[in-house]
Amino acid sequence: MSKFEPDRFINFQKMENNLKIVKDRLQRPLTLSEKIVYGHLDDPVNQDIERGVSYLKLRPDRVAMQDATAQMAMLQFISSGLPKVAVPSTIHCDHLIEAQAGGDKDLARAKDINKEVYNFLATAAAKYGVGFWKPGSGIIHQIVLENYAYPGVLLIGTDSHTPNGGGLGGICIGVGGADAVDVMADIPWELKCPKVIGVKLTGKLQGWASPKDVILKVADILTVKGGTGAIVEYYGPGVESMSCTGMGTICNMGAEIGATTSTFPFNHRMASYLAATGRNEAAKEAAKFHHLLVADEGAEYDRCIEIDLNELEPHVNGPFTPDLGNPISKLNKSAVENDWPLDIKVGLIGSCTNSSYEDMCRAASVAKQALDKGMKAKSLFTVTPGSEQIRATIERDGLADIFRDFGGVVLANACGPCIGQWDRKDIKKGEKNTIVTSYNRNFTGRNDANPETHAFVASPELVTAMVISGDLRFNPATDTLTAPNGDNFKLESPNGDELPVKGFDPGQDTYQEPPKDSGKVAVDVDPESKRLQLLTPFQRWNGEDYVDLPILIKVNGKCTTDHISAAGPWLKYRGHLDNISNNMLIGAVNSENGKANEVKNQITGKFGSVPDTARHYKAQNIGWVVVGDENYGEGSSREHAALEPRHLGGKAIIVKSFARIHETNLKKQGLLPLTFANSSDYDKIQPSDRISLLNLKALQPGQPVECRIKHENGSSETILLNHSMNETQLEWFQAGSALNKMAISS
Repeated sequence: MSKFEPDRFINFQKMENNLKIVKDRLQRPLTLSEKIVYGHLDDPVNQDIERGVSYLKLRPDRVAMQDATAQMAMLQFISSGLPKVAVPSTIHCDHLIEAQAGGDKDLARAKDINKEVYNFLATAAAKYGVGFWKPGSGIIHQIVLENYAYPGVLLIGTDSHTPNGGGLGGICIGVGGADAVDVMADIPWELKCPKVIGVKLTGKLQGWASPKDVILKVADILTVKGGTGAIVEYYGPGVESMSCTGMGTICNMGAEIGATTSTFPFNHRMASYLAATGRNEAAKEAAKFHHLLVADEGAEYDRCIEIDLNELEPHVNGPFTPDLGNPISKLNKSAVENDWPLDIKVGLIGSCTNSSYEDMCRAASVAKQALDKGMKAKSLFTVTPGSEQIRATIERDGLADIFRDFGGVVLANACGPCIGQWDRKDIKKGEKNTIVTSYNRNFTGRNDANPETHAFVASPELVTAMVISGDLRFNPATDTLTAPNGDNFKLESPNGDELPVKGFDPGQDTYQEPPKDSGKVAVDVDPESKRLQLLTPFQRWNGEDYVDLPILIKVNGKCTTDHISAAGPWLKYRGHLDNISNNMLIGAVNSENGKANEVKNQITGKFGSVPDTARHYKAQNIGWVVVGDENYGEGSSREHAALEPRHLGGKAIIVKSFARIHETNLKKQGLLPLTFANSSDYDKIQPSDRISLLNLKALQPGQPVECRIKHENGSSETILLNHSMNETQLEWFQAGSALNKMAISS
């Protein structure tokens, strides 16, 4: 499976055996997604299989966790009492490194500040048989692509951009930590049988268009919730024109349309990448089982989209949402009409989405053209290598020097500004400004905690071109630049090697292998720690209805997991549930007053912060509910957005619709995730109302929940709420959480 696990092997034969059973039962052609998913069924003989309906029990091949989410995942695994993880698992230290001065200095500072957390993760990994990638190794998804993903793998990761591995033909799915614990504990993992959206690619990318523009176009078509409950499967002749890492970029950002994951069929580009990263044997094995790694002829999709790559133009999506598509030819007009700030303050390239060697080459080819004309970046410019291997290789090949000469700063091999780990100094908070990035998300305040920052998402090469002009309206395909000597010139289309001619330079060895004898390894959590806290099991449901619950907050508009559990400075508390709960819903907009983090306490009548109000209710032994809008919980997989409401006394989250991962996380932690049977009923509930959820003792899969709304004037009305819990998930609710259920079962 990887050079780090010489005793673990890819098992295509098991996939083939499972699929023979499934195909005999279904009697129809299968899509690629179905082949990989059904090939990992725990019980292919008896499993119900209906796309969009059945809950599948699966056996993933491996687990990957990033350091911010691994803390809670490992704390939950420790609570399970099990001695070792059952499947190959890894931890990757990429989220806690703040961008400030540059790579080496930022890394040294992070190691010092986060010493306690890194020590916990390193010792917990050693104790329980988990591979540990030290800080500075790189971003989880790039490390997975370089070392662990392969065609046909079923991998789950505690980060929403885990689908990056689809660039190597795997089914790689982002989940919460409790799901990862299930897999590490050798419990079949549940997933609602995904629908399959087919995206047919024809033609070939031209000029400034890149793989990033494919997914920016798809996001524009499907919106941030259009892929919910589905796997996006790319196919067609256009696939052959893209590199493996380019396909990874497309799959990575599929998280922005709510898709379960995305994938591509196995081809020679994947084989070349596997060989270049030291896995030629895996490529040969995949070639033997090629029929498992492509869709069957005549396979049917639930929805089909076709994109002609010949006609695709570069996109600059945003601001404030990744699905607001702006073709470069129309950006000038849109920017002026919408009064977006035209001066680009900062351009940022890299991230888990776009930090491959090819990305760096293409961006450097643009920067080199400017340098040859005596020009540098007019805007501030940063470069984030995706891994130590990428950093070492671009240093060896001179690309990093080009970026520095261009005026850029090479940051640490980490997430950095993409997730809000950015100590930004060039503007004041509240100052309206524009940044352009090659990242994946651009929610309000996502990158720098400034709600007035207009963040736009584009390819690395387009970002590099735009910072030469410093103007959001610049279109490198049509517009000219003026060199210091007065000459006008146009930039040529970017170019770059798909893979390094001299091979990859692995750089420093940053991997810690779990010891064979872990008996002497101690995992300590200081009871006085502000950053780590052992978990206490949640209380079981008492079997009674939830009656007369106040509404903690009725949320208006977009509410991502960033709004529910902010990152940035709060990342340091990801291993301490009580401390991080002080950020619960502080970014959500209260429909009552249009303000964030200011809600009315229904007991005292006074306004206060959301967490303080929740803590007051909890101290009075009063449960509460949250009412939300569409696609509630979109974005990151962080299960803290579910753990915090549970910890502070929440009973139910009632919304128009949920994002997939967040809804699952709520179920895992014993909260009731409910949706309005009629979405217009959202308007019937006022922040001062009281909510009663009735007949819960008789609740069954598919049965609606009766909700009585008691208004402030004493009148009441009843509406119906839906839930998607199956029998297993209802047991989680009754036990108080999935982890409680695991402890009870064992």
